[in-house]
This record gives sequence, C-alpha cells and structure tokens, in this order.
Amino acid sequence: MGSLSIWHWLIVLLVVVMIFGTKKLRNMGSDLGGAVKGFKDGMKDGATADAATPTATGPNAQVTGNSTADKSTIDVEARQKS
Repeated sequence: MGSLSIWHWLIVLLVVVMIFGTKKLRNMGSDLGGAVKGFKDGMKDGATADAATPTATGPNAQVTGNSTADKSTIDVEARQKS
C-alpha cells in the first residue's frame, strides 16, 4: 500500500486519457515542449549577452561614464543604516 504499482499508474493514465482525450494531451505536450525550447533559447541568448557586457566586482563597484546601452537603469547608491 505504500507505493503505487505499474497497474495503479496504468489506471491513472487511462482515466486521464478518458477525461482529457488524446488530442488535448498531444496539444499540451507540444505546448510544453515549445515552452521548454523557448526557455532554453532565452537562457542561451541571455548567457551570450551577459558574456559580452563587462562585469563590475566588489560591493561598491559602479559603472561610470555615459552608457547608452540601457536607458531604463536608474543609478542609485545604497547606504547602510547607522
């Protein structure tokens, strides 16, 4: 009773197929596959974009100059409470 056997999983699969139908399950599978592929492509594009930009190190590192790459960034300085 502690674990489900193969027969339990087959009955669950049969019930799911009867409720949703094979066409809807196939569409959900292809949508899920497309979403995973899009996520992987987005992560790959993000990794190449991150590799191209210079990184600052340290807790007080700031980028100086007139950067035109990202106009939506607001330059702020964090201060600790005393």
